Amino acid sequence: MRHEFGEHGGVNMSIETSTTFTVLDAETMPEIFTGTRGPDMGGCYLYGRHFNPTVYVLGRQVAALEGAETGYCTASGMSAISAVILQLCGTGDAVVSGNTVYGGTFALFKEYLPARMGIDVTFVDMSDLDAVEAALNDRVRVLYVESIANPTLRVADIPKLAELAHAHGAQLVVDNTFAPLIVSPIQHGADVVIHSLTKFMNGASDYIAGAICGSTEFIMSMMDLHQGSLMLLGPTMDPRAAYNISMRLPHLALRMKEHSHRAQVLAERLVERGLDVVYPGLPDHPDHALLQSLANPGYGAGGVLGVDLKENALANQFMETLQNRDKFGYMAVSLGYFDTLMSCSATSTSSELSEEDQKAAGILPGLVRVSVGYTGSLEQRWAQLEDALNVIGV
Repeated sequence: MRHEFGEHGGVNMSIETSTTFTVLDAETMPEIFTGTRGPDMGGCYLYGRHFNPTVYVLGRQVAALEGAETGYCTASGMSAISAVILQLCGTGDAVVSGNTVYGGTFALFKEYLPARMGIDVTFVDMSDLDAVEAALNDRVRVLYVESIANPTLRVADIPKLAELAHAHGAQLVVDNTFAPLIVSPIQHGADVVIHSLTKFMNGASDYIAGAICGSTEFIMSMMDLHQGSLMLLGPTMDPRAAYNISMRLPHLALRMKEHSHRAQVLAERLVERGLDVVYPGLPDHPDHALLQSLANPGYGAGGVLGVDLKENALANQFMETLQNRDKFGYMAVSLGYFDTLMSCSATSTSSELSEEDQKAAGILPGLVRVSVGYTGSLEQRWAQLEDALNVIGV
């Protein structure tokens, strides 16, 4: 990551809480408004909804982790997704999206964008490259995918998807929330990378935040005073949140390694016990080889695994036993927390999908999504997990 210094030379960057910024010369103000002066052009700032120095530093840090030219951060992951789509698409344009995406993203694409913005969205199984290519046409501006899909943990073939998108004049936008440091989509041809910083990047489940990474030209277009979706829609990140998230990025690598290590061990032991486990680190996962070819070495296969208990009632009993009897994590949405978070996706974070859409996406009614934490010892957590399985008779 880049070195940043505090205003007075401190090893930590300063927190700039001003909503508005002064100029020394009156002539500078119109130059900022016309875009000829800015943070990287004379160190000029205008207004907190436009650019804030602390938020700008965090954006550059996330971009550096992603290997992107630059980035900027937003008030939530959903605001990042919405702003990117509305920057790239207008009324009459179209999006092709993976059919397995976070429920909020699915609702935005399936219902909100067509009804409110006149943007059509087609959902496709991203592992079927022929189907993806067939869905692309001259109206499609965005091919959208999650690097590791929520909650099925299918892995996107980013190089091939980028090739298809670019051949049809579209841009590949990748939500990399599940795989920070593990996969670097821009290095494999993606145009824009989105994160919900709320999850692994932040790691403490105390801030809602998002990030957009891409070319400098694209990020600056989003801050255009006339047509920039970040500037005009106003999904502004608070600089105090930016500072605190920035302070957690230096140990992201350590956290991701431990999340992945524990998820790998638990997944292997659950398989040995005879359970149906979904985890891309397992050799029998359909995208195991693909992830190995895309992944940066040393960070594992991610901190999320799925356990299919076949029935929703048994899934609920499993989670209740883990939380209330064995003190193994929490029943809660979200992921990337330092403790384990569990949810039955079909009735929670994927509930925006109809039964038909869930079936098409491969989201099973008894699938428990487990975001594996790193508190306690691994053996202690396995003993608790085994106890819960014994209690429910699995």
